[in-house]
Amino acid sequence: MADKEKQEKNTEKQPELQPKVKFEVYGEEMIEKEVKSSGNSGRIYLPPNWVGHTVKIIKVD
Repeated sequence: MADKEKQEKNTEKQPELQPKVKFEVYGEEMIEKEVKSSGNSGRIYLPPNWVGHTVKIIKVD
């Protein structure tokens, strides 16, 4: 039983590496920004003229 618990703990510590995938997106404008910390989540500020429009967020690193 103890061996099983040790094995589960060891697998939890190692992050799963996901392969990079290619996205093809059509749009009008692109901005590259760094996500800033905001409480328990992240935040990205966008230009005010983007309010009401649809955006797609892709994590690149």
